[in-house]
Amino acid sequence: MTSPLNVPPSQERWSPRLWGTLLVLCAAMFLDALDVSMVGVALPSIAADLDLSTSTLQWIVSGYILGYGGLLLLGGRAADLLGRRRVFLIALGVFALASLLGGLVDSGPLLIASRFIKGLSAAFTAPAGLSIITTTFKEGPQRNRALAIYTTCAATGFSMGLVLSGLLTELSWRWTMLLPAPIALLALIAGIRMIPHSDRDDSNGGYDLPGAVTGTAAMLLLVFTVVEAPEAGWASARTLLSFLAAAVLLTVFVLIERRTASPLIRLGVLRSGNQIRAQLGAATFFGSYVGFQFLVVQYMQSLLGWSALETALAFLPAGVLVALSSTKIGDVVDRFGTPRVIAAGITLLVIGYVLFLRITLTPQYAAVILPSMLLIGAACALVFPSLNIQATTGVADNEQGMVSGLLNTSLQVGGAVFLAVVTAVITAGGGEGGTPQEVLDSFRPGLVVVTVVAAAGLLITLTGLRRPRARRSVVLMKSVPGTAETAPERVGARD
Repeated sequence: MTSPLNVPPSQERWSPRLWGTLLVLCAAMFLDALDVSMVGVALPSIAADLDLSTSTLQWIVSGYILGYGGLLLLGGRAADLLGRRRVFLIALGVFALASLLGGLVDSGPLLIASRFIKGLSAAFTAPAGLSIITTTFKEGPQRNRALAIYTTCAATGFSMGLVLSGLLTELSWRWTMLLPAPIALLALIAGIRMIPHSDRDDSNGGYDLPGAVTGTAAMLLLVFTVVEAPEAGWASARTLLSFLAAAVLLTVFVLIERRTASPLIRLGVLRSGNQIRAQLGAATFFGSYVGFQFLVVQYMQSLLGWSALETALAFLPAGVLVALSSTKIGDVVDRFGTPRVIAAGITLLVIGYVLFLRITLTPQYAAVILPSMLLIGAACALVFPSLNIQATTGVADNEQGMVSGLLNTSLQVGGAVFLAVVTAVITAGGGEGGTPQEVLDSFRPGLVVVTVVAAAGLLITLTGLRRPRARRSVVLMKSVPGTAETAPERVGARD
């Protein structure tokens, strides 16, 4: 099923309506990135105002990520079944309302709940928006260009969010929660006018609610177990039973997906090596970065004594670099292919993390922090568009929502799980409440975990760079029916 705005191969210029549609979709992605970056910088102020511990504080981030990741698969399938436009617009309205509520709550649990609801709404806007793009723009240079613009808006939102958060947090952290509401409302109004109606996929109805319930429950339980393990004990009966229950739920989820007539994930798509590498690469890449940002914000504000604005400005070069370069990534991918571009980007990411391990209690912005931020910004510019292109290439229109949901699930679940791991590691280090040096020493193992996760993603990506083994032709003699003669038959065989 193809959007009525599908661009013919020969058409070089996009119509105003097509640009308008793309900009509305970009606005939703902008909001996602804006929301994540603004909350990250505001965390220390939230902790001080609501008296939250480090382990509770991370749930403000993880609550959004889990709501996002938990229902992304259902969101992607709903976009295919109900129509991408309808799902996108309804979810965007819920996002605006949840943003308003988030700025009005007065306790940690209520704030986490509002963040979870906002994540749930984003779980429907993200796959619907991405699938609108991939069904509107023809696979190849045009789609690559559109996806590059799409991810550039995410980078712009992230970089602007950092600065806006620094400014708004000086007034109150509540403004960082409220700001997305009017932007979402404006995007909703524009979307009603600009986004075309899309067909529904009636060939295989159903929403697989059992799959959505078991998949979401498994992810929630897994992250909760990792976060609570340091306090309960990694070898305690409670921790082991929780891990076992999460494994059982995941197993049940897979069994449901294999047997249901309308799965959230058609497991056959995972037979593609490129698809698997895209999903695992997304989980490790984003997971490492979320953990890194969480640690760096705590380091800058708690140990170096920087204000929220100073912290935001320290991150700004990475966001600016992404915003300036992402529009060119489509051409880079066309020339070198996604596996090489992703590998190059994750290599820069690992180097940036390694450089940041040199931090001390004395600020070293020019020598340590700035080089790391520039390398990480370059990595994001290369990797995020390439992952989107690799995951959606070669996928039928009626499964674009499903694959888009799967990719975003990998991103968000990777972020939630690895942030929980990093938080558990630094909590186990016992630095909270200690001297500045003890706190810094507790941060270092977390930074090592971040680096190892990124390195694992690099190793996974490198497997896609192996050249296919050369094929050699073997000539067999095949009898020609009705004659005594034989005819050569050329059969390809791998060396």
